[in-house]
Amino acid sequence: MDYQMLMLVIGTVLVIEGVGPLLFPEQWKKYLAEISLQNKNVLRRLGGSLVSAGVVLLIIFA
Repeated sequence: MDYQMLMLVIGTVLVIEGVGPLLFPEQWKKYLAEISLQNKNVLRRLGGSLVSAGVVLLIIFA
């Protein structure tokens, strides 16, 4: 993967991540407050699931 493709991927992730707080700031604050109350193990499982899904997608489409 070259540098330009990496920057395109990072830019896409930033756009997707920024849509929630940009369009729905109050709901976003509630979401973050709810997430912060979760057990550490629940957050680890969620993070692990997201990373695993990302790796699978990278393997399939790379």
